[in-house]
Amino acid sequence: MPGLPPLVEPADELTVDEVRRYSRHLIIPDVGMAGQKRLKNAKVLVIGAGGLGSPALLYLAAAGVGTLGVVEFDEVDESNLQRQVIHGQSDVGRSKAQSARDSIREVNPLVEVVLHEERLDTTNVMRIFEPYDLIVDGTDNFATRYLVNDAAVLMGKPYVWGSIYRFDGQASVFWAEHGPCYRCLYPEPPPPGMVPSCAEGGVLGVLCASIGSIQVNEAIKLLTGIGEPLVGRLMVYDALEMEYRKVKVRKDPECAICGKNPTVTGLIDYEAFCGAISDEAADAAAGSTISVRDLEGMLREREAGERDFVLVDVREQNEYEINRIPGSVLIPKGDFLNGTALGQLPQDKPVVLHCKSGQRSAEVLAIVKGAGFSDAVHVGGGVVAWVNQVDPSQPSY
Repeated sequence: MPGLPPLVEPADELTVDEVRRYSRHLIIPDVGMAGQKRLKNAKVLVIGAGGLGSPALLYLAAAGVGTLGVVEFDEVDESNLQRQVIHGQSDVGRSKAQSARDSIREVNPLVEVVLHEERLDTTNVMRIFEPYDLIVDGTDNFATRYLVNDAAVLMGKPYVWGSIYRFDGQASVFWAEHGPCYRCLYPEPPPPGMVPSCAEGGVLGVLCASIGSIQVNEAIKLLTGIGEPLVGRLMVYDALEMEYRKVKVRKDPECAICGKNPTVTGLIDYEAFCGAISDEAADAAAGSTISVRDLEGMLREREAGERDFVLVDVREQNEYEINRIPGSVLIPKGDFLNGTALGQLPQDKPVVLHCKSGQRSAEVLAIVKGAGFSDAVHVGGGVVAWVNQVDPSQPSY
């Protein structure tokens, strides 16, 4: 969509230091002095200082965006360092927002950094978004994606969206005033448990840089009014095949929020809209969830011959190789979905299920109970809770 006006007016001037710093931009005719002044005057909010937020923040800072907002409430974990390059080893355990701020200042001390160390939700999103010209969305869960989209539509703000999983990435620009919004592309979230998160399925670290840099490229184009932004187009990247392709995305006249007769006219309960687990899983887990401490005691009793049960790990083989609860047998969730696992379960002893965090095992629990294993239970918190509370000698992921 060529011809979109620049989002911001130029700043009054660049200092001598700024001219020296941004000289490689200034000699590009399409950017030049006017474009760099616009970047200096711009206020960009980046949601998340994780896989996508890390390269996005570093390159936005290096490009000379005058004000960078960072929404981040988490702490740096060692497992982040494989892809979240804005953090280092010495930052483990620190606030991600503060770690990101320090790295940004090292890259470009001329940038003003504003930290929003809070979880983005319906009570604060409008307040946080209000001062910014552009939003860069680096979130990794569907509830926050729909929240960001709806707030941006209601406030008339454009945002650059990105998504990563294993070797695949996507990016687009959503701006309801000039094209489709996220709901036009994805009217409904996928069923709970259908799409694994990066924490469950993994992500190639360098993929974050590929998609994050595309997001910054689009942000610069929007801020300065150059080029053809990805409004109405979805960029799809396959890192294994090294293939980029673009898919047209049309504005949906029946879109729930940006269509002709919107049914969403304000912010909603996004956790309920997306659902962490299905209703069937929630019903199955009610009254059939045990803690890792309960399981620890049960395993001791089993070892002493005082009780018997089968402990089933429903994760994938590569997860099972990282860590495991001793005495468990691996039967991946997919085998329950296709029905092949049910024949492997004993009829004469109770079944205890676990996964990484408790979501997948709750979904499997619903299947198992539906197949007649009425006394089956699952472990709340999964192997994450086991490592944290029972056996910290094992690695986490």
